[in-house]
Amino acid sequence: METARVLVAADKFKGSLTAVQVAERVTAGLRRVVPGLAVETLPVADGGDGTVAAAVAAGFERREARVTGPLGDPVTAAYALRGDTAVVEMAEASGLQHLPDGVFAPLTATTYGSGELLKAALEAGATTIVFGVGGSATTDGGAGMLAALGARFLDADGKPVGPGGGPLATLAEADLSGLDPRLKDVDLILASDVDNPLTGPKGAPEVYGRQKGASEEDIAVLDAALTHYASILGPDTAALPGAGAAGGIGYGALVALGARFRPGIEVMLDVLGFAPALARATLVITGEGSLDEQTLHGKAPAGVAAAARAAGIEVVAVCGRLALPLEALEKAGIRRAYALAELEPDPAVSMAQAGPLLERAAESIARDFLAG
Repeated sequence: METARVLVAADKFKGSLTAVQVAERVTAGLRRVVPGLAVETLPVADGGDGTVAAAVAAGFERREARVTGPLGDPVTAAYALRGDTAVVEMAEASGLQHLPDGVFAPLTATTYGSGELLKAALEAGATTIVFGVGGSATTDGGAGMLAALGARFLDADGKPVGPGGGPLATLAEADLSGLDPRLKDVDLILASDVDNPLTGPKGAPEVYGRQKGASEEDIAVLDAALTHYASILGPDTAALPGAGAAGGIGYGALVALGARFRPGIEVMLDVLGFAPALARATLVITGEGSLDEQTLHGKAPAGVAAAARAAGIEVVAVCGRLALPLEALEKAGIRRAYALAELEPDPAVSMAQAGPLLERAAESIARDFLAG
């Protein structure tokens, strides 16, 4: 009989456990039932927050830089480096986590710090940059990022337009001639789990503006401002998949930095070395905080399950809550899902006790798939 070898490749449980902690808890639970079980852990991310942490867990070096936060204050942001490959997470510089509780700036939040973080990666010698975008506090079409990299955005009086998406309504001239010349020699991969265009009914302001504090009026202002911005930089690019990612930072990267868009989980599985780890496994455990409709559209568990199914390896999932029917799970390549909500129905208690509950779920997996 083949010796069991488990690969734990799960994303974070947002608000409860990091991807690394998920892997640790699952491993502990499995080994309580099957002592000495061979377990390999590969925390994963789909380009959003947690992407740098996943890269560091896979052996990249963590680097830090002081950059401009979304409200203009300095923040410490991390990126990951291995050889000449960097993993840069825009949320580290321009994410919602840098906003004080209840404070939003939908019209003026800037991605300037994301540009500074890309510059730090360039200065560290990176020639391939995986740019994970998601979790942003911003809707500025990447204008702040481009300004940090040397672009100039001027109004009719020749003065720089203010930070954020709102002031782009006054844009008269975009001068990209000062962009950092090192960018021409970099393979910049835009890694995102969303494929929205920049503007319109499926665009960044309409779909994601409210979670960044935008009112209905703000959304209309931002959509008009970004439409005007794109009319100057390149309207065709605005309709491309991924242009609307992270408040339109995807558009800025595509139109001005020569980035190429790839689904975030595909990129990250490549970067993290998932294929060789998968080849060693007889069972894969994936998961995230909520397995729902969004999971099926480019989130980490769906990417892991698709790759494992293609290799003929069985997949089970762990999650905080399960909002998918069995048929949808099976279609995604997931044999069975183990939800913490089945063990503790109170969401607040489940989140607070996620670690011990996850160990119990892993014990069940071991009994169902590995024991005997």
